[in-house]
Amino acid sequence: MPAAANARSTVKWAEQHLLALDGVTKRVRRGRREHVVLDDVTIHVEPGELVAVWGPPRSGRTTLLRVAAGLERPDAGAVRFDGVELARRRELCDGIGFVQPSALANSGQPILDHVAMPLLARGVAPAEARRRAWAELERVGAAACSRLLGHDLRTSELVRVAIAEAVVAMPRLLLVDDPTRQVYAHERAPVFALLRAIADSGTAVLMVTGDAMGVSCADRAMTIGDGVVHVGPVAQPAPVIPLRRASEATALSGRP
Repeated sequence: MPAAANARSTVKWAEQHLLALDGVTKRVRRGRREHVVLDDVTIHVEPGELVAVWGPPRSGRTTLLRVAAGLERPDAGAVRFDGVELARRRELCDGIGFVQPSALANSGQPILDHVAMPLLARGVAPAEARRRAWAELERVGAAACSRLLGHDLRTSELVRVAIAEAVVAMPRLLLVDDPTRQVYAHERAPVFALLRAIADSGTAVLMVTGDAMGVSCADRAMTIGDGVVHVGPVAQPAPVIPLRRASEATALSGRP
C-alpha cells in the first residue's frame, strides 16, 4: 500500500475510536543508554468500555497512561482522542480525567474543596461546584471524608477521592494509574467494582495495574512488559464442580 494511502487508513482507524494509540513508541535516556519504554503500541478504547493493562513495575505501564493522556509526546506513532491528535501539554484536555491518588496525600485543603477544584477552574459557581463535588464523593463512597485533609485518609479512601476528583467534570475518558497499589487486599475488589460501575455508566476507562485482580473487571485485558503490549482475552471463571456429600461418597465406595 502506498505511504499516503496507508496514512489515510491509519487516521480513519483512529477516528473510529474514542481513544486510539497507533504505533506508539517512547524512548528515554538513562545515562549513556537509551531505553525503549513503549514499543510500537497500538490499542484503542471505546465509550463505556473498561480496558485493563496489567504489568509489573518498570514495565512501561505509567508511561503508557501519560502518553494516552497527552502529557508526554511519543517519539513515533500517534495518540488521538475523539479523532483529534493530542499534543504535549501541561494539563489534561477537556474530556479526559486522570486518577492520581498520590497527588492528594499532601493536600492542605478539605477534601470537598479539593474535589470541587476542577469545576471551579471551569468557571462553575462555588456553591454549585461544592454541591457536585459532594454528590461525587457520595457516589464513590467517600462522603465521610469531605471535611478531612489528604493526610487523614487511608489509602483506599485516597483512591476513592481521586476518582471523585477525576470524574466530577464528567469526562468521556478516565485514565487510572494502579488504583490498588498499597490498598489492603480486602479493599481492592470494591475499588475495581467502582471503576466497573463508572464504565457501565458510559465513561471509557483505561486502567494500568500491577494487581491481577483488576483484569477480572475488564471488558478487554492486555499485558505490558518491556514496553510491549500483548492483547489477550479476559479470563473466564472456571466452572464450579460441587463436592459430593460425605454420605454420597460412602454409598459410592460401598463402605458402611
